[in-house]
Amino acid sequence: MMRVQLRIRTVLVALFAVSAPPLQAQTTGIPVKNLAWADRLTWGVEGSAASRAGTVPDAGRWLDAQLRDGPEALPPDAQRQVDAMRIVREPMAQLVVEEDSAIRAANALTDPDQRKAARDAYQKDMNVLADEARTRSILRALYAPDQLREQMTWFWFNHFNVHAPKRDIRAMVGDYEDTIHARALGKFRDLLEATLRHPAMLRYLDNDQNAAGHINENYAREIMELHTMGVGSGYSQQDVQELARILTGVGVDLKPDPPKLKPQWQPLYVRAGLFEFNPARHDFGDKHFLGHDIKGRGFAEVAEALDLIASSPATAHHVSLQIATYFMGDAPPADVVARMEQAFRHSDGDIARVLRAMIGAPGFRASLGTVFKDPAHYAISAVRYAYGDRVILNTQPIVGWLNRMGEGLYNHETPDGYDMRSDAWSGPGQMATRFDIARQIGGGSAGLFRPPGATADQPAFPQLQNALYFGGLGTTLGQPTRDALAKATSPQEWNALFLSSPEFMHR
Repeated sequence: MMRVQLRIRTVLVALFAVSAPPLQAQTTGIPVKNLAWADRLTWGVEGSAASRAGTVPDAGRWLDAQLRDGPEALPPDAQRQVDAMRIVREPMAQLVVEEDSAIRAANALTDPDQRKAARDAYQKDMNVLADEARTRSILRALYAPDQLREQMTWFWFNHFNVHAPKRDIRAMVGDYEDTIHARALGKFRDLLEATLRHPAMLRYLDNDQNAAGHINENYAREIMELHTMGVGSGYSQQDVQELARILTGVGVDLKPDPPKLKPQWQPLYVRAGLFEFNPARHDFGDKHFLGHDIKGRGFAEVAEALDLIASSPATAHHVSLQIATYFMGDAPPADVVARMEQAFRHSDGDIARVLRAMIGAPGFRASLGTVFKDPAHYAISAVRYAYGDRVILNTQPIVGWLNRMGEGLYNHETPDGYDMRSDAWSGPGQMATRFDIARQIGGGSAGLFRPPGATADQPAFPQLQNALYFGGLGTTLGQPTRDALAKATSPQEWNALFLSSPEFMHR
């Protein structure tokens, strides 16, 4: 085994000394351009794509449907796994309140052993909730028909990042991702406010501690710097301070009853689930924000501030550049970004219109097949190609692979999200880890078909030399990769070499 691994590693080092070639012309089977579209706009080409019409997209009807339709159902075998989850069966507010009661009861115990056992049970329950969210996210990426929505859900979660281990966010993160999922292709202004109203964001960036006389600028700063206008776009530190004042009183409340308020404040109180705007904690002074005077009057100030931010040309540029970088890689062409900015401004921040503007640009088409995959795209695309529409029974191997590659779901601690630049993911240590993951996927089921609680996998072996490969994908490989594959001594070695090839590492 060690000798085989060393042989594979030696071949791969030689392969990566040669750059991935551009996509070549194809006259038979599946057009290469369709494969390239699929690899860029979905989570990866499916291994069963050659046998199902419409699975490999082009820029026509498939794109229209992806940008027009709402979220689509998962295949039954995947949906059954999701339906059994506690995060689906119980509302988020109920989960959070139940777990809060559990940890309060645990902390009140006087016996040290009982207290420790109760705290451990609480941590286990919270970890299960986060793992359920991870499982649902992975199943959607693997099998959801609306693949562009899934791509954008990952992008927006990273853009509006929260760190699940902080405080009680593990009980909230599934609902937070679902909130993003439902709005991933809608209006940016709506998505911005939806994240602002979500308790996961308010917990993560400490705005639930932001009150008149005790200003906390964390969330206000990240809204300006990361979520909307971007660093160096013309706003000032005073704008951050004024936005923090506007956001005072925007927070989280787990108690079932509203707070006792002065009569004049009661009509201004806002409550939706765990979200609340408490006027008793709000700074009602007038503010001067982004060159505009905002009268102190309650939550209406927040709506006015979000309108100003979302309509700023700086926001159109920053968001367009981030989306283009996600899909097109480092330093996307300025003319493509400008085209997206124009679509953003003319459509009032319609995300689908922005995507259509990007996808229709000649520069986008020219970039197909050239973007180095980040860990999530690598792992998900490998499993999609290996098993197609055969639904896996255990997502934990994928969760583990993402953690090993440094891009664990909901694990990024700082609000800037994971780096989208290729050099963040192409170092020697990263590549060695990918080679090992390729060997695991290529050599057998890798635990993907071991149901929770079972001790053995269901039989599974990926047939990567399939109709899709012979029908078109194989023609995209450069000669060095073909030569390496021709020397493979077993199907397992061939699979590992293919999944580790420079061509498979790009999208």
